[in-house]
Order: sequence, then structure tokens, then C-alpha cells
Amino acid sequence: MHGLFRLDGKVAIVTGAARGIGAETVRVFRDAGATVVAWDVAGPADATIDVTDPAAVVSAVAAAIAAHGRIDILVNNAGIVRDALLVKVKDGVVVGQMSEAELDAVLRVNLKGVFNCTQAVAAHMIGRGSGRILNASSVVGIYGNFGQTNYVATKAAVIGMTKVWSRELGPKGVTVNAVAPGFIATEMVREMPERILAAMVEHTPVRRMGEPRDVALAYLYLASDEAAFVNGIVLSVDGGLVLGT
Repeated sequence: MHGLFRLDGKVAIVTGAARGIGAETVRVFRDAGATVVAWDVAGPADATIDVTDPAAVVSAVAAAIAAHGRIDILVNNAGIVRDALLVKVKDGVVVGQMSEAELDAVLRVNLKGVFNCTQAVAAHMIGRGSGRILNASSVVGIYGNFGQTNYVATKAAVIGMTKVWSRELGPKGVTVNAVAPGFIATEMVREMPERILAAMVEHTPVRRMGEPRDVALAYLYLASDEAAFVNGIVLSVDGGLVLGT
């Protein structure tokens, strides 16, 4: 089948593929003709991979290449949240704060995980002289967000890494871009209180939450041959969301 934004003959790895944006990206890529290897730390996925474990990632990349002969696309979608205030003060007394465990867990998955997967795939893509690496940032990585020091730090860092890798890998035929979703109706988001959901929609000019498909289609464009001259960008998919305080 011919047409724009096709991925026929391409092999893609999608991390965090068991649900939400990752699962929808797997569906969209397969519909576009790609062979997709879905990774997640829990099922259902083609491979159970902990992206925080460099050795496991290297092995999984080797297995994907052995099975399919190549990797054309990597979507670094896996991510977690562990929200807490930096410090919570009541009547002049610190009554709570973000724990070291909450900080480290998010840094390991959202930052080190992206690093591990990209490093493991990049050498193969350089050897082939082509590839697409797509990283999940977030609207909050650009604007910040209350109670998300750890998450925002990682999503801002992903933008920085994207810009470095676009320079390092671009000359080798590999483009690297980030997508910054806004308020997307995933399982993770739906667990938020109703009043928070309503407030976020109110701050979104198109007056709705995004759907996982909105983000998956952005990944599809950036993964396609049509995006060959797009490198080092952060594509916001947020309905024009303006985050307040």
C-alpha cells in the first residue's frame, strides 16, 4: 500500500507499550505497515524489559535485531510519575517532602531509561546509516508543573538529550526528535481528581483532553520518510495548553 506516512518494511521498538500512548503508538505503527516490537516492564508486551537495566536493554536490542534483521525506529515512551511537593510546610513546620526514593525512581525510568535505550540502538542505526529516535517529553518539561520536580526534571532533560543526539547522530543519517504531549486521556491521567481534570481542560484552548491517538500520529509523522529533514525538534501536542500556577 502506498501513501503518506507509511512505515512498510520498517522495524520499530516502542517502550512503555502496554498501555496509554505506548499501546496506541504500537497500533498506529502496525496499521502503517511497521513491524513493532513492544517493550514494557509488565505485560502485555512482546518483551518484558526494564529500561533502567542497561544490560537487559542491550540484550533486548540484540534479540530484536536477530529476529527482524534491523531496527529503524525507537520510540522512548516509557515513563512514570511519583508526584510530591519539594517541601510541604504547615504553620512553619515541614510536614512532608519529596523523598529520595520518589526522585530516584522517576530519574531512573524517565531519564536513564531513555539514555539506555538510545545508546543501545544508536550504534546499530549508525552502522546502517539511517534511523529515527523519538523521545517522550511533556508540556510540563517546557513550562514546569506544581508537585512534579522529579517528572519535570526528567522531561526537560529529555529535551536537552534530544538536542545533543540530533547533532551527534544527524550526520550519521539518524534523526532524533521529541514529542511533548499536553493533557492526554490515559489511564494514568484518569486517576487524577475530577476537579483537576476540569481545570486542565479549561486551560486547553481546544477545550478537550488529548487522546493517545493524537500523540501516536505525531510519532508516526516523525518516524516517516516524510520527516527526513526534521531533526532536533520538540513537537508539542497539547491543544495549545497554557499551564498556570
